[in-house]
Amino acid sequence: MKRSTDLIHHPYRAPTDFDAPQGGVFKASTVIFPDMAAVRSRDWMRKTGYTYGLHGTPTTFTLEERLASLEGGVHTLLVPSGLSAIAHANLALLQHGDEVLIPDNAYAPNKALAEHELTRWGIRYQLYDPLNVDDLRQRIGPQTRLVWLEAPGSVTMEFPDLVAQVQACRDKGVWSVLDNTWGAGLAFNAFDLQPGAAEPLGVDLTVHALTKYPSGGGDVLMGSLTTRSDALAQALKLTHMRLGTGVGANDAEMVLRSLASFPLRYHAQDQAARALAAWCAQQAPVAQVLHPALPGAPGHAHWRQVCGGSDGEGRAAGIFSVVIDARYNAAQVDLFCERLRCFKLGYSWGGPMSLVMPYNLKGARRLPSPQLKPGIVVRLCIGLEDVPDLQADLAQAMALAFS
Repeated sequence: MKRSTDLIHHPYRAPTDFDAPQGGVFKASTVIFPDMAAVRSRDWMRKTGYTYGLHGTPTTFTLEERLASLEGGVHTLLVPSGLSAIAHANLALLQHGDEVLIPDNAYAPNKALAEHELTRWGIRYQLYDPLNVDDLRQRIGPQTRLVWLEAPGSVTMEFPDLVAQVQACRDKGVWSVLDNTWGAGLAFNAFDLQPGAAEPLGVDLTVHALTKYPSGGGDVLMGSLTTRSDALAQALKLTHMRLGTGVGANDAEMVLRSLASFPLRYHAQDQAARALAAWCAQQAPVAQVLHPALPGAPGHAHWRQVCGGSDGEGRAAGIFSVVIDARYNAAQVDLFCERLRCFKLGYSWGGPMSLVMPYNLKGARRLPSPQLKPGIVVRLCIGLEDVPDLQADLAQAMALAFS
């Protein structure tokens, strides 16, 4: 055998009895079958075998199973980003003539996808008031097939009556899909919102931007979809196969490596965010603090119902927003954000570095938002820095911008 051939078909195979804290990283497009019986019998959808790299490897299957356990589901599917997970749910579950309902405070790209792509494909959408369950109930009509939920809402952090929303969807026979990036499987179990109840009440499907807390480094783009339903899982996997939305093995490895520290990081960032939110509430330039765990914040009672926990403290992610008093203009708010030193201007959250971003919601919201005080909203995403350093940073930037 010539050397070039020997380099490809060398007979040596490493022993398989190797074990370590981190699993192996399996990269493949082509998967080798031992015989034609295996070609014809392997079933990647049930994870009983491997057929092609796009349909799963030991690395991606392991991550999917761990995420399913984390979120309280049974089936998980990986996709390239959180937004890809949102798009994947819409494409798998909606068809021409259907209608989808989206909360007015939802992640903006979700609404943009509905406004542009979905409407072009003959799928109607409506926005509903996330803090008014009656509004949701009244909007669910004969063509409604799917309802998006967010707990809390994007940027403004209102926590809805999630239990009542899910019950309304079940009563009307429509799918409920929750963007669970904030809760992340730790703050509450989206598939069992009333632990101890005779019949579990939960959402049909969750999507999760693994880019955030599960990754934890601000350097991975990935999303997931999780369900307890075999039928929904099959529909999602078939669409996944046809769209070809796979993830890289090295990215899956990075998320797997970060999962072990995920609960510790989530708790630390939660505690830091609460301390800073309470401090911000005492500052003169701040008209309102939007953090669901803070008494008086929009939806606080609903957060306590779902996330309160047995210790009464509950769990909440390390992210909150402040409304800067309306007497300050946009240029002053921009200056505040730019003068921060520990906080960096940037999107996303869940990583080690604290981030800040101002938002003008006038064009982003279509329904009245009486729960919000007038002013410009600034979102603060808390990293892993020391709280006194972050507090001092906020104080010096406020003094420079709002004096």
